[in-house]
Amino acid sequence: MAFPQTRSPSFLSDCLVAFRRYPAITTVAGAATLVAATALVNRQLAKKALRDNPPQGRFINVNGVRLHYVERGNGRPLILFHGNGSMIQDFESSGLIDLAAANYRVIVFDRPGFGHSLRPRNVVWTPEAQADLFKKALDRLSVQRAIVLGHSWGASVAVALATRHPSFVEALVLASGYYFPTARADVVASSLPAIPGLGDIISYTISPILSRLMWPAMLRKVFGPRSVPEKFAGFPKEMAFRPSQIRASAVESALMIPAASASSKTYSELDMPTIILAGEDDRLIDIDEQSARLHDEVKQSKLHRIAGAGHMIQQSATPDLMAAIDEAAAKTLH
Repeated sequence: MAFPQTRSPSFLSDCLVAFRRYPAITTVAGAATLVAATALVNRQLAKKALRDNPPQGRFINVNGVRLHYVERGNGRPLILFHGNGSMIQDFESSGLIDLAAANYRVIVFDRPGFGHSLRPRNVVWTPEAQADLFKKALDRLSVQRAIVLGHSWGASVAVALATRHPSFVEALVLASGYYFPTARADVVASSLPAIPGLGDIISYTISPILSRLMWPAMLRKVFGPRSVPEKFAGFPKEMAFRPSQIRASAVESALMIPAASASSKTYSELDMPTIILAGEDDRLIDIDEQSARLHDEVKQSKLHRIAGAGHMIQQSATPDLMAAIDEAAAKTLH
């Protein structure tokens, strides 16, 4: 005896029925599932980035913050602070660390939230807060006085270290810095992952995808008008796409203008030799409003405008930056 075959409704049919009956609930559930899946993938990619790029230096714990640093060479201490969204490998791939290590004791930190350094959320990591943290770290490393170099956002940290601990900083080398508050529409968009709650969702879902898509255009902007040098291939971009680093970068973008406003009141206090460098064709920062104006306000400063260079002068004009370090060192010989 033959029985008629019956088929159970497929999963797709069930979903369509559910959507027709409960469209709002089904849409929310689907969106939540997509968000969770995207966050999981980005988390796994972040773990892979850490496995593929293990720390090359040492760690030091200061005030509950685990800082990663690289130390190389012997001689007078030279401290390097990288910019927003970057890490030690920026200076490493540029060749600056190896150049400087021939004559200096070079110490380079991953700033809080970047590379392999942690960024606790119970602190607002202004340039001043970071400067105090690094001063304690350098005390632990038996560094009493140093030449301090900062690039971009790192220049703000270097200035804060000089104003808050002037006896520690022998000389400053400031490259492609942002020193005075100006209207910056781009800051609003780049600061979205810093919003509490919502920012975490964005950092773990949309931002890593957008960062990967926008990476080529971003490089053209920060390196332009020069092309990206081949040596920059040593920079581990996957580390920069991690949700934690994206959020740290967003917070620093949000702090950029208020930090410059606060710091601009202290520049008259800088009385150590200061070498200021900026690319003539920087597409990120107006060097006349920033570096040239700072030169006017800091008495013991000298300004070098690098012809044909953009924002990333540590990569595209490495010899000029090395020469500035030697110039600063020469001005502090006693």
